Amino acid sequence: MSAITPVIFLVFLIIHEGYSVADQGMNLRCRCISKEKKPIGRNIRLDMIEVNLPNSHCKDLEIIAIHKNNRQKICLDPDARWVRRMLDKWLV
Repeated sequence: MSAITPVIFLVFLIIHEGYSVADQGMNLRCRCISKEKKPIGRNIRLDMIEVNLPNSHCKDLEIIAIHKNNRQKICLDPDARWVRRMLDKWLV
């Protein structure tokens, strides 16, 4: 019985740590499954652009455009020339 107690304690610590990381709002994986390669159109009104740098949970650079009216998130291809031009305009 004394050998089971440390194992149960370790399992509890691992589960608790997993919940505490999730509670902090950390994404433990990439947010973009697919990326838009074609231009999304000039008449689409964007509210914000999120840029997520590569990290230990996701090796990809993620650029997420958020639509102004319906808050829809669109993942953009960071290698596309139109995305780089759009970012240059937003950063000026």
